[in-house]
Amino acid sequence: MILPRAHGGPACRGQLKASPQDFVVTEQMHVSPEGEGEHLWLEIEKTGWNTEDVALWLAKNAGIHRLAVGYSGLKDKHAVTRQWFSLHLPGKQDPTPDWPEGLRLVQAARHRRKLNRGTHRANHFQLRVTGLDGDTERLAEQLADIAARGVPNYFGEQRFGRGAGNLQRGTDWLRGGEAPRKKALRGLWLSAVRSDLFNRVLAERVTLSCWNQLLDGDVLQPEGSRGLFHADDDGDSAQRIAGGEVHPTAPLPGIPGMASSGPCLELEQRILTPHGEVIDGLCAVGVEESRRATRLPVRDLHWSRYNEREGEDCLELAFTLPAGAFATTVMAELISGPDQSA
Repeated sequence: MILPRAHGGPACRGQLKASPQDFVVTEQMHVSPEGEGEHLWLEIEKTGWNTEDVALWLAKNAGIHRLAVGYSGLKDKHAVTRQWFSLHLPGKQDPTPDWPEGLRLVQAARHRRKLNRGTHRANHFQLRVTGLDGDTERLAEQLADIAARGVPNYFGEQRFGRGAGNLQRGTDWLRGGEAPRKKALRGLWLSAVRSDLFNRVLAERVTLSCWNQLLDGDVLQPEGSRGLFHADDDGDSAQRIAGGEVHPTAPLPGIPGMASSGPCLELEQRILTPHGEVIDGLCAVGVEESRRATRLPVRDLHWSRYNEREGEDCLELAFTLPAGAFATTVMAELISGPDQSA
């Protein structure tokens, strides 16, 4: 699915992640280990490892069950990422492993609780685009606009699996096909299907230029909160959206929850009705509907251009996104692949 862009489409071409060092991610936690307790929290820098493989290695090395290892979020394999893990070690000494290539311990401390999913507040990104080519003046204008207005909060392509395989398999399953054989696959497939449906609704709002503006009947979400409220209950909703205090939302379908109304509901139904069989499947397996903000603020955005070697420009960016957001979504507004037209 080709997603419409809110800032005029990419102004330049270039390559993101020519090497893992071009894509650096650091978790920003809102909880700090206390220094004592049954759980050992580890901040680990990894390169060439996915998060689940690190968790399995830690469990094996510490001689504990995989479920005794916790982490907050999934991080890209083909990047340099810093993230936290926890090991449940009641009555045990801290392990002193020989760290394999691609893993480095940054710090360790004890805590009283396991690290659960979604504990980190945000991720900080440091990215480099090589082979930059195109309209760099318009690129600078886009960057300034994104710093001020954010971007549509699309799920990135990585949510759907290689070649969108998780999306396709999940869709086939929910239409009556083969069910996933592993519990982990079930979650990946369901997430891919719901994310695609959300993206479709958001794409329509981008096309109609209301992804960051009030649509009558909206359900809104305060910035930095998971709470929801009806826009009709607040006469200042439009002004609060304009000020970045609250954001419009779109559905992640499932068993019906808080619903929009009026023109917002009509838009959502128009987009989702053709996918009714899949949504019925989501309800049948017990998935509850939730909502996600349609606007993604891009905090602390800084950028610079430089000439790495004769004839090749590079772009470096740094910014912070809330947990669950995708840096590739930001970059898709700015940069197309080196073999695509800008």
